[in-house]
Amino acid sequence: MALSDRTAHDIIIKPVITERAMDNLQQRKYTFRVMKNANKIEIAKAVEALFGGVRVDKVNTMTVRGRKRRQGRNEGYTPSWKKAIVTLKKDSKTIEFFDGMV
Repeated sequence: MALSDRTAHDIIIKPVITERAMDNLQQRKYTFRVMKNANKIEIAKAVEALFGGVRVDKVNTMTVRGRKRRQGRNEGYTPSWKKAIVTLKKDSKTIEFFDGMV
């Protein structure tokens, strides 16, 4: 996929719903699973495009390593993926999808 062909829906794959991610909501930090080759600028623009009225302050990214799994005597690894923690500005609107989960 070429850089110009990416849309906001391609970059942001899905939200990450974990206890730690839910605890970060009070600090205006939202966690998403994103494309492995997306950079911080693309992620910030995609979040602002998907959720109207939201202004991104900063983006922290990390690559999550695949975990070792076994099925009987066969071993393998789950795929690695990229996680982005998006911090919103103080005067920004919240992301409505997460509002009922706090």
